[in-house]
Amino acid sequence: MSSGGLSRLVRREWFLAASVATSVAFLFASPRLLDGLDGPFWLAVIFVWLFAVILGSALAVVRHAEHLGEQLGEPYGTLVLTLSITAIEVISITAIMLHGENNPTLARDTLFAVTMIVLNGMVGLSLLAGGWRHREQQYNLQGANAYLGVVIPLGILALVMPNFAAHRQATLTFAQEAFLAVTCAGLYIAFLALQTRRHRAYFAPDDDDETAAVLHGGLSRTLFHALMLGAYMVPVVYLAEKLAHPVDYVVETLREPAALAGLVMAVLVATPEGIGAVKAARGNHMQRSVNIFLGSVLSTIGLTIPAILVISHFTAHPIELGLQHTDLVLFLLTLTVSLVTFSSGHTNVLQGAVHLILFMAYLFYMFQG
Repeated sequence: MSSGGLSRLVRREWFLAASVATSVAFLFASPRLLDGLDGPFWLAVIFVWLFAVILGSALAVVRHAEHLGEQLGEPYGTLVLTLSITAIEVISITAIMLHGENNPTLARDTLFAVTMIVLNGMVGLSLLAGGWRHREQQYNLQGANAYLGVVIPLGILALVMPNFAAHRQATLTFAQEAFLAVTCAGLYIAFLALQTRRHRAYFAPDDDDETAAVLHGGLSRTLFHALMLGAYMVPVVYLAEKLAHPVDYVVETLREPAALAGLVMAVLVATPEGIGAVKAARGNHMQRSVNIFLGSVLSTIGLTIPAILVISHFTAHPIELGLQHTDLVLFLLTLTVSLVTFSSGHTNVLQGAVHLILFMAYLFYMFQG
């Protein structure tokens, strides 16, 4: 590599150095850095520092996943993106779940928050931004129906059914958890087979050639972006555990709503995909935007729940999955509105406004419900 190419690489990937430096700082000075969390100023500094570094690393993961997507084509590109972000989500939830006092509702609150952020916040912004700029946008209706046809039953089974299946106990039995994990993973694998093999055209723009070459870039570029994606993921694994300290302090010591921890994790994992979805909608690539936000919800339910259930079983940290009260109503309302929104193959600004209203209702009832 020439000196000019190396210089461009350093400028482009400078955040990796910041991420590694933060990891080294907490590796050697973690007790001192986390000692003064009882002070509001230092608590804010540590939280913002860790949150910014993890979010920046996640954005870099998305950037390299998008480069891989350009070379691999749809739907493989979006699949790489959603699987990368799902891995960050599982890592973050596990880190906070295993730290401090047991928070059995953390996984549920995070999954619910991701669903609200994606299906209301992300969808609302994408449809509003795309509709404002292009009036009306089109997407492949069969692809959206395929996503929702899996998201809705999995969402009901994972976040609604436990209220009725658990009977008098708060948590599911081992048999119920095993059934849920196998069902979620099995349906997700079946969906992947449809998405990547039998019906790839459902998830590509109508004017795309289904028989186009899958690999559009050189092997060296593909390997480079794959390696950089992994390099940015490594600090996230370590720093997510450190982020658990300020988050737990706010929830356990300051007695803020427990759902706030789930919201923090959800913002962390959904923001990178949200930026990608809004950019795609503004560029009049609504099919890619649909693939991102519906694929994100599907992977969150289909992959995160089995992973968290397995971790919960082997670490003896019980979890509660059933949504309660206003959360349950908002979840069912969101699924219903999403089914209406993605029933015509066209989108407009009104649909975006409705989803944003539901997102604001979620934030309002978190603190006032």
